Amino acid sequence: MRITFYLLVFFITSLSSAQQLTYKPMNPFFGGEVFNYQMMLSSANAQNSFKDPSLLKPGTKNSLNQFTERLNSQLLNQISRQLFSDSIGSELKEGTFTLGSLSVEIYDSSQGMIINILNTDNGEETQIVMPNS
Repeated sequence: MRITFYLLVFFITSLSSAQQLTYKPMNPFFGGEVFNYQMMLSSANAQNSFKDPSLLKPGTKNSLNQFTERLNSQLLNQISRQLFSDSIGSELKEGTFTLGSLSVEIYDSSQGMIINILNTDNGEETQIVMPNS
């Protein structure tokens, strides 16, 4: 009985074979094959259901909407130019002026004419320096 058991174990072990297990990653960033990159990227993009709003084509607006926006912009520029020239005059004078929510301060310094513009709604401030000529 012992001999048959040893013979059976011998035959089973002689028939079985083993090999070394190796792991090769798919992702090229972790040592995988470089040619897998395009396949993995296309797979990820296919699964992505979110769209980036900044990538929308700028040509999605029709020409009528673009014309309306440009016309509004030109009208607002003309009105602001007229208000500015009525309030301040054709030449820049020193002083503080209020145009709606904008507070404009103009003064002369050693650097030149300085214009400070303060938006009283949100606190944004801009400074313009016009050097002396």
